[in-house]
Amino acid sequence: MCHRQLLILSGYLEFVAAKKLIVIVGPTAVGKTALAIRLAQHCATEIISADSRQIYRELEIGTAKPSAEELNLVPHHFINSHSLHQAYDAGAYGQDALTLINSLFEKYDTLILCGGSGLYVRAVLEGFDAMPPVPEGLREQINKEYEANGLSWLQAQVKQADPSYFEVVDIQNPHRLIRALELHRASQKPVHELRRQKKLEHPFQVVKVGLELAREELYTRIDTRMDTMLAAGLFAEAEKFYPLRDLNALQTVGYREIFGFMDGLYDKAEAIRLLKQNSRHYAKRQLTWFKKDTNTKWFSANSYNEIFAHLK
Repeated sequence: MCHRQLLILSGYLEFVAAKKLIVIVGPTAVGKTALAIRLAQHCATEIISADSRQIYRELEIGTAKPSAEELNLVPHHFINSHSLHQAYDAGAYGQDALTLINSLFEKYDTLILCGGSGLYVRAVLEGFDAMPPVPEGLREQINKEYEANGLSWLQAQVKQADPSYFEVVDIQNPHRLIRALELHRASQKPVHELRRQKKLEHPFQVVKVGLELAREELYTRIDTRMDTMLAAGLFAEAEKFYPLRDLNALQTVGYREIFGFMDGLYDKAEAIRLLKQNSRHYAKRQLTWFKKDTNTKWFSANSYNEIFAHLK
C-alpha cells in the first residue's frame, strides 16, 4: 500500500473513531428523556427515539411522549412518525433508524439513541436475520387455539417453547405471544435463536448507558406518571380507539387495561390498579432485558455528573 493510500486510510479511521452513538436505556419513567435532552444540548446534536409506541402520531396520552416543549428543545426522530394503521415492526425500524443515523453522522460527531423498547435498540445495534417462512394457515390455527383456550394457555405454550423469551416479552400481549409461538412452530427453534447470528458491525463507536433507580422511587415515578395520564384524559383517549383495539399498536400497557374496563370485565378502580401494576411489571421486564447486556454501564438516573464524566 502506497503512502498516499495509508494517509487516506488513516484519515478515514480517524473520522470513524470520532463518530459516537450514545445509547440510553432503562425502564419506563426512569428519566431517559431528560438525560437524552441534556446530552443532546451539550453535544449540539439530535435524538433518535427507540420507543415502539411513541412512533404513532395518533396515540398521545398513553405513550408518555416527550412534551411539546421538550420536542422543541432538541430535534427528535421517530416521534409521531407513523400511523398506527401502518404495519411497522422492529426490523423495519432498525433499517430506517440506521439509514437515518448514518446520514446524520455526516453532520454530527455524536448522536443519541434513547428508548426503552429492547427489540428496537437491538434492531439498530445488532440487526435481525430474516424470519423463517410461516406455513399458510398456521397463524389462523394458533388464533383459534388461543380463542378456545385463553391467554393463560397461550402464555404456557410460549413459556414451554422459549423460557428465555418469556422472561422479557409482554406476557399480556397476545399478538406478541402468538407471533413467538408461530415462529417456534414454523422453525422448531426458540425465538432467541432466530436472532442475527453475526451482529452488525458499525462504522462508529457505541457507548451504552443504563439508568436505574431504587425500586420504591421508580414505582413512585410510575404511579405519578400514570396519575398524570389519567388526569390528562387517558380513559377518553382509550375510548376513542376502542373500535381499533385489536391493532397490535394498541395491545399495550396503558390502553389494554381500559379496554378491559370497557368490555365490562372490571370496574374503573380496578382498571386504574391494573394500569399501575402492569406498568411496574413492564418496568421489571425492561430491566431484565437490558441488564443482560454486559456492555451497558449503569448509573442512578439522578447521577448526571457521573454520567457526563463517564461519557467524556
